[in-house]
Amino acid sequence: MASYNVNLHEVVYSLSNALDLVGVSHIHHGKRVAYMATEVGKQLGWNGPMMDDLFQSAILHDIGVSKTQVHKHLAELEWELEKDHCIVGHDLLQGCSLLSHLSGNILYHHSHWEVLERLELDDSTKLIANCIYLVDRVDVQTLREMAGGQDILLGKDRIWEMVRKNSGDWFYPGLVEAFMEVSKSDAFWFRLEREHVNGYLSTWLSHSGEKAVSFTELKKVVEIFSYVVDAKSSFTKEHSEGVAMLAHHLGREFALSEESCELLELAGLLHDIGKLRVPDELLEKTGSLSETEYCVMHRHSFDTYDILKNIRGMEQVATWAAQHHERVDGSGYPYMSGEHEISIEARILAVADVFQALAQRRPYREALPPEKILKILQLEADSGKLDRVVVAKVEKNLQHCWETSLLMK
Repeated sequence: MASYNVNLHEVVYSLSNALDLVGVSHIHHGKRVAYMATEVGKQLGWNGPMMDDLFQSAILHDIGVSKTQVHKHLAELEWELEKDHCIVGHDLLQGCSLLSHLSGNILYHHSHWEVLERLELDDSTKLIANCIYLVDRVDVQTLREMAGGQDILLGKDRIWEMVRKNSGDWFYPGLVEAFMEVSKSDAFWFRLEREHVNGYLSTWLSHSGEKAVSFTELKKVVEIFSYVVDAKSSFTKEHSEGVAMLAHHLGREFALSEESCELLELAGLLHDIGKLRVPDELLEKTGSLSETEYCVMHRHSFDTYDILKNIRGMEQVATWAAQHHERVDGSGYPYMSGEHEISIEARILAVADVFQALAQRRPYREALPPEKILKILQLEADSGKLDRVVVAKVEKNLQHCWETSLLMK
C-alpha cells in the first residue's frame, strides 16, 4: 500500500468547493464563513493551532449537508432542524483520523452560547464552534441584505443590529465585540465578494506544506465527500463506493500497478462529486429529463474536474474522474474526448460507473440482474462507446463484478 505526499489543507480546501455547490445559487458560503471566522480569531489573538482548527472547521462546517432543500432551510436565520446536519458532520469526521479533532467544533456550530457555556467542553471547542455560528448567521443575513443587487454597505447596520441583539444568548459577547471591531471597515465587507475571498483564503494554503499520508488515511478523507454525494439521493446510496471497488478490482484484472489501482479507487469515490450542484428534484425525477435538465446534469463531470484539479498529487484522479462519461467513439461529455485521449483507467471507470448504476434501483427503473447488465454493456461496446476489452473482463468475472459493485465482498 503506497503513501502519498499531499497538502491536507489543499485537499480540504479543494473538496470544500463541492460543499459550496450544494447551495446551487448560494455559492461560496463556506469560504465566506472561513474568512470572517479567521478575522475574528486574529482579532482575539488566538494561537496558530487554534487558528488552524478554526479555519478548517469553518470551511467544513456544512459537511453534513447533501440536499439543496436542507441548504435552503439553513439560509433561514433559525430552523427547527438545523442541528441535524451538525450531528451528521460530526459523525463523518469522527471516522477520519486526519480530521477527527475537528468533529466537536462541527457538532456544536449551531449551538447557542447560553447552552454551550454550561457544557463540559474545552474552551477552544466552545469558542471555535460559537465563532462559526456567529459568522455563519452573519453570512445568511448578508445574503438577505444583498438580495436584488443591493450594495452590502447599505445593509451592514441591520447585520450589526442582529449580532448585538443576540449577544449573550446566541453569541459569546467577546466574539461579538471582536466581530464588531473587524467589521468596521468597508474592506471587510468587500472581501466577501468571490474573487476577494478566494484570494484571501489562498494565503492560508501557502503556509502549509505536503506530508506523507497512507492510502488508508487519504481514502478516509475522500470517503467523507463521497458519502455527502451519495446521500444526496436515496437512489444513489453507496454508488460511489461501489464504483470505486469495482474499478479497483478491474484495475487488478488488467495487472495495473497497486498505486494505479488505489488512485482508480479514489477516482471512483470522487467521480460524481460535481453532482452536488444538481438540484435534488432532478436526481429523484421518475420521468425523462427535459433538454434544460439534461444540460444541468451534463455539467457534473466538468464540475468534478474543477473541484479536483488543484490538488497536487491527485492530478490523475482528477482526469480519470472527469472522464467517466467520455466514450471511446468521442460521443461522451464534457470534453468529447477521442479514443486516443482516454486512458485505460478512465475506460475502466466508465464501465464501472455504468455497471454499478444498472445494478442499483433508480427512480425510473428497478435494479438489473448481472446478465442484463452485461448485455447492455456489450451493446455499448459494439456501438463503439464503451471499451470492448474492459467489457470482456467484466464478462469473464461477471458474478464477482456484480458482488463487488454492490459491496457484497
